[in-house]
Amino acid sequence: MPEQPVQPPVQQSVPEQRGSGAPTGLLQQMEELMAALNADLSQLDSDLQSSTDRTRFPAGDEPRTG
Repeated sequence: MPEQPVQPPVQQSVPEQRGSGAPTGLLQQMEELMAALNADLSQLDSDLQSSTDRTRFPAGDEPRTG
């Protein structure tokens, strides 16, 4: 098998950094991703909680309070 020439690593352009050390666009993107992740995890938690409630107490067998 013939050897293929080694390609030099591709240089990616880095956005200009301002004051804080992180590009503003990157910080904004990270905040948006964290907010979306938080919303997804909250929805998953809600779904799991309702799923657990249904399997623990089948329809009509919920514990009575009071």
